[in-house]
Amino acid sequence: MASRNNIWANLDWLTIGFYVLLVFIGWINIYAAVYNEEHSSILDMSQRYGKQLIWIVAGFVLAGTLILIDSKFYVSFAYVIYIVTLVLLAAVLLIGSEVKGARSWFQIGSFAFQPAEVSKLATALALAKYMSSYNFKIEKLQSIAVIGAIILAPIMFIFLQNDTGSALVFAVFAFVLYREGMSGVFLFMGLLIAMVFIITLMLAPLVTIGIMTAAAILVYYFMNQKFMEAIKALGISASIFFIFWLTNKFLKLGFPDTRIVLFSALLASLIFGIYALRHRLKNLLLVIVVYISLVMMTFIVDYVVNDIMQPHQRARIEELLGIKSDPLGVGYNVNQSKIAIGSGGMWGKGFLNGTQTKFNFVPEQSTDFIFCTVGEEWGFAGTTVIILLFLALLLRLVFLAERQRSVFSRVYGYSVACILFFHLSINVGMTIGLAPVIGIPLPFFSYGGSSLWSFTILLFIFLRLDASRMEKLSY
Repeated sequence: MASRNNIWANLDWLTIGFYVLLVFIGWINIYAAVYNEEHSSILDMSQRYGKQLIWIVAGFVLAGTLILIDSKFYVSFAYVIYIVTLVLLAAVLLIGSEVKGARSWFQIGSFAFQPAEVSKLATALALAKYMSSYNFKIEKLQSIAVIGAIILAPIMFIFLQNDTGSALVFAVFAFVLYREGMSGVFLFMGLLIAMVFIITLMLAPLVTIGIMTAAAILVYYFMNQKFMEAIKALGISASIFFIFWLTNKFLKLGFPDTRIVLFSALLASLIFGIYALRHRLKNLLLVIVVYISLVMMTFIVDYVVNDIMQPHQRARIEELLGIKSDPLGVGYNVNQSKIAIGSGGMWGKGFLNGTQTKFNFVPEQSTDFIFCTVGEEWGFAGTTVIILLFLALLLRLVFLAERQRSVFSRVYGYSVACILFFHLSINVGMTIGLAPVIGIPLPFFSYGGSSLWSFTILLFIFLRLDASRMEKLSY
């Protein structure tokens, strides 16, 4: 009993306070978002706000149970939890229910469960387990391969479910790896890939590769300050392209211009690569590797966008980037959300007085677009308070992660903070038109037991690990 009492005393009650406060405010906003005058009681179990209360109470019980479990359990069974989650992700493809084009839900009566939500915490546990193993070194090729497999396996299943939004969350593990010593080159490459993705959507692949070729030559020039070498590289690249283009035209081979550009880029890179190896020019070799990676990425992005993405997903991204405008179609949700938030002004219209909310102008207002209820009824002041509460929680989690004595707890703690940050930034960004609508919930706010429970489990496993941080965890 003494040991158990120590656990409760060692819990970080400030973080728990943030959690309870956010959950309570989220519940109040769900009530406002779907308020029904005929069912005005917030305890009415026939309405979403009544059902959410059940999920909240069950979540509190779940949180208490997680605290009572020995912290070594999470270390010992990390891989088991991960494998079981992968099995669930595979099973939902076969026997799951399809909701809004995504086959990612198990439907049991009135209860729906989404394995993708749990897969984030399962992946965090598996990563923490592997990275805390004996003699682990992140710079080893084997370590990078295993980490990549741990992260990519659930992503693959989630993509097959057609749930792109949930799959994108896994990108945040890059920041966890960076904290644990991964080279910043990988983060830089991730940034470049994101830029290539956007440019490829806005420009033709032919133009994109032309820009990247010029950029690669400029980068090499600034790295070595050799003007004539840069001019020669430009001349060789242009000559190879025109030779391929003329050959294709006069011999009537029928290759599209994009294929000609790809062949030219690969041949030019091969020539420069051989030159770099013979003269041991590491800088040139690095530029070539990055260049080829981005060229291939251009064609991969073009294929994914045009052949894999659903039309509505592609349309949402094009709407966000301003490529197309469809305020009454794919842009309707965001347009109405911005109207709702903007109409709130500084102090808001008041609780239950939001006209956009009351007349259901914003679809999914109790789930993905719950934040616009805050903006309309509480105004800029209210949204600022909510965001500050989330930021306080995130900063507290980073502080807790840094004070951990075990690598397992630190890696898992940073994973929790990064996952919550991604959900917060993307969800809020969706409602104000700064991020594509990818259908991910706002932590502790959005309606639904699957979402609330997964975030509760994610958070309270870490709080349990933190409470026993002075103990030596057995790996």
